[in-house]
Amino acid sequence: MSTLTLATVTREQVEDFMFLEAEILDEWRLKEWLTLFTQDATYNVPATDVAPNASPDSALFYVADDRFRLEQRVERLLKRTAHAEFPRSKTRHLVSNVRIRSRSETELDVGAAVLTYRTKMGLTETYIGSYRYRLVVEDGRLLIREKRCILDMDGLKPNGRISIIL
Repeated sequence: MSTLTLATVTREQVEDFMFLEAEILDEWRLKEWLTLFTQDATYNVPATDVAPNASPDSALFYVADDRFRLEQRVERLLKRTAHAEFPRSKTRHLVSNVRIRSRSETELDVGAAVLTYRTKMGLTETYIGSYRYRLVVEDGRLLIREKRCILDMDGLKPNGRISIIL
């Protein structure tokens, strides 16, 4: 069995990794989802009227989490007191058009199209957009250093919020 390195990672391996992440999120295995991230990871969802490459330091973001805040988000979502997600939503993350956009000695820049359905209390919401990842290889496995979900929507309707992980 060969050792995984950034130089040898294939699109198929990246795609399998992203499909695994989608499955983990849909099954609400949020603590396991955290293991897919590096210790210096970020998870960002820019507002729908912000440029996709904007920084959370200078623009409004729906979500701008570092690793610590990401861990807090997961802990909150797993508690019964998380009223927005108790009982939890049913989600389905569909990932397609995965491609390695660029490769450096330290990370992969990966893009994909995403469609996420969220169903709760008889209402189904659709989140359409794209993912941008910066992936690294640590201890022979792919990990997420940065995940950015760029929504292709005019706004967040009907609820005006994101209580799930996209």
